[in-house]
Amino acid sequence: MIKGLKVSLIGFLGCSLLLSACGGINGGPDGGDLGGAADTKQVLDITAAAEPSSLDPSKAVDTVAFDVLNNVNEGLFRLDRDNRPEEAIASRMEISADKKVYTFVLRDAKWSDGKPVTAKDFEYSWKRTLNPKTASEYSYILYVIKNAKDYNLGKKSEKEVGIKAIDDKTLRVELEEPSPFFQGLTAFPVFFPQRKDVVEKFGNQYATEPDRMVTNGPYTLSKWQHEQQMTLKKSKTYWDRSGVKLTTANMYIIKDTATGVNLYNTGKTDMTQLDSALSDAFKKSPEFTPYTGAISQYVVFNTDKKFFSNTKIRKAISYAIDRDTLAKLLKDGSKPATAFVPPTITGTDNESFRKHASQGQLYNPTEAKRLLKEGMKEEGIISKPKLSLLSYDDYRKQAAIFIQDQLKTLLGIDIVVNPQPMKQKTDKESKGEFELSLAGWGADYNDPMTFLDTMLSDTSFNYGDWKNKEYDSLIEKSQINPNFKERVEDMTKAEEIMLEDAAIAPVLYGGKIYLQKQYVKDVIRHPVGAELSLKWAYLDGKSK
Repeated sequence: MIKGLKVSLIGFLGCSLLLSACGGINGGPDGGDLGGAADTKQVLDITAAAEPSSLDPSKAVDTVAFDVLNNVNEGLFRLDRDNRPEEAIASRMEISADKKVYTFVLRDAKWSDGKPVTAKDFEYSWKRTLNPKTASEYSYILYVIKNAKDYNLGKKSEKEVGIKAIDDKTLRVELEEPSPFFQGLTAFPVFFPQRKDVVEKFGNQYATEPDRMVTNGPYTLSKWQHEQQMTLKKSKTYWDRSGVKLTTANMYIIKDTATGVNLYNTGKTDMTQLDSALSDAFKKSPEFTPYTGAISQYVVFNTDKKFFSNTKIRKAISYAIDRDTLAKLLKDGSKPATAFVPPTITGTDNESFRKHASQGQLYNPTEAKRLLKEGMKEEGIISKPKLSLLSYDDYRKQAAIFIQDQLKTLLGIDIVVNPQPMKQKTDKESKGEFELSLAGWGADYNDPMTFLDTMLSDTSFNYGDWKNKEYDSLIEKSQINPNFKERVEDMTKAEEIMLEDAAIAPVLYGGKIYLQKQYVKDVIRHPVGAELSLKWAYLDGKSK
């Protein structure tokens, strides 16, 4: 246990308990009524850790945005209660004999303004994401589609992309090669439809307010007080609205976990997230709800900076992080990570990818000191620079503080933790305005590729600008390789290359702990893709 951090956590715990004892704050974060235990209607009150970066399906990049989009919009498929893809806007799917052509037949579905959802809305949306002018960070996820990559890179025209609305009810999609995960991909928010007339009407303001967007999912976004609250209302036009029980879901943006727990304890919210300071206090409660997803947390090195252009220096920092102690300290279900792809992700054989892959980077203080000394000598660096560690401004900054202490204690490197709101953090990362960044990645679908392709040289999420030709070759081959066994072998080799070169420093396989009232039923948390599904949620026996 780190002395300084222990004091911080004790103070944090005391603050939280004091808030509960004093009865907390009055009303919602915006001064309004949070509902609370006296409300017997189907109104769910929950907390969210951050403001969404964007609710534009072509530009959203964070978990909160995907959670909102997953409940106000819907794709051809959605993940069901058992995390399997089920028909959503698509009523039927046909696959060609060579498994390269998918034909989706749409059901009768409507947008929130009453207009029909058509195959053209899907074609427009996917091609908009691929359009180089859109500058979508997630455009690469569509590269499985024929000519999608070449269009995104300006090498082919939009007409050559394998996405075609045959008529209003039929969408034909041609892939580069057979894909083991394409059906599941269509449930991911980037594959949701968009209306061309609405996008063009609002331009840069599209999806920035409830009245600047249309939706086609179980709920509509009726209220968005930025950095404070989002309110979802049951859609009046959703095709399966008879199966939606909640009338309202209020999402309060609460970055401070102690405040969130206080609201929960005083009956003003029904669900909230815990962190390490309060995990033990609620561990025996029936409302203690652990979540295991497919999440990696890791340190990104900006390799364009001289200090981090050296592999030995990057390895030194990785070897200096005691992941076991950090996981025990956080008490949030996280596990120590020595590699990139989490153990919850399976390969083609339905076994954990980690079963056959490299062990990865371990805690080794002696080796860390040796490598730092050698790396600095190779670069002609005499004194250790003072560095900045970009971090989230929510509960995750606790891990950043731990890393700060480790690097100072073991390597004598001074680190300044720079916590930023989600939108500002991703903006800085995309512009390369950082030295170190504590980042996280959750699986978009159940396949190692959802992690490994983010480190390709030309991928927008490769914020550290790490490049390796052999890695690129293995991953690009695996993206279209119909030999699934060989594909897994190549992805294993690629991850080994990335870890040996210390492109990143894996830290944790992320877990989460929620508090959830026992009267809250059928809230589904998916391990891949968007985490939160409220389509089937309802309240049963909430006291008056």
